[in-house]
Amino acid sequence: MKILVTAGPTREAIDPVRYISNRSSGRMGYAVAQAALERGHEVVLVSGPVSIPAPAGARVVPVVSAADMKAAVDVHLAWSEALVMCAAVADWRPKRVSAVKIKKRGASPVLQLARTPDILAAASARKGDRIFVGFAAETGADFETEAARKRKKKRCDLVVGNDVTAPGAGFDVETNRVSFVTVDGVERLPLMSKLEVGRRIVDWIERQAALR
Repeated sequence: MKILVTAGPTREAIDPVRYISNRSSGRMGYAVAQAALERGHEVVLVSGPVSIPAPAGARVVPVVSAADMKAAVDVHLAWSEALVMCAAVADWRPKRVSAVKIKKRGASPVLQLARTPDILAAASARKGDRIFVGFAAETGADFETEAARKRKKKRCDLVVGNDVTAPGAGFDVETNRVSFVTVDGVERLPLMSKLEVGRRIVDWIERQAALR
């Protein structure tokens, strides 16, 4: 199969030295890409700025902002048979970006924010018979409810939900504890390595592809 994976954070510039971002390390998305490559699939990995090595054999498309990532997904979606949207895309960007470093002198600056593009929602208009996997990284016990809402709204076949405040399941760690949320209900997985989670996701994609 041809699998398109997004991973890592995006950075939304405030000025040449500052940006809005999040704590994503890219480990989960890179694990999905590695798992897919292990099974002999072709992988395009659209990656925000991370400090981990890319899996050998993946075609890596480096991006910085949400707009960059959307453009890359737009280009490669037609090639793909499955999209795994694992990236932690920043939800907001500054409305105006300063061309020079903002100095501390004077009054504190006020940032006006605008929404970044919803990449998965935009891609859903071109879903066709592709398999879509989304992620819902939440805080709190209702993360499965949010994952179910996201699955319906974004036309996903599977949403992988987790509570990032749970021990061993947050950012920049090697493990994760997730729930698979589909039209058939919820499957809760135990704590395992992110690579093993990636393998479970690839297994699920392969089973769905076999049914089509």
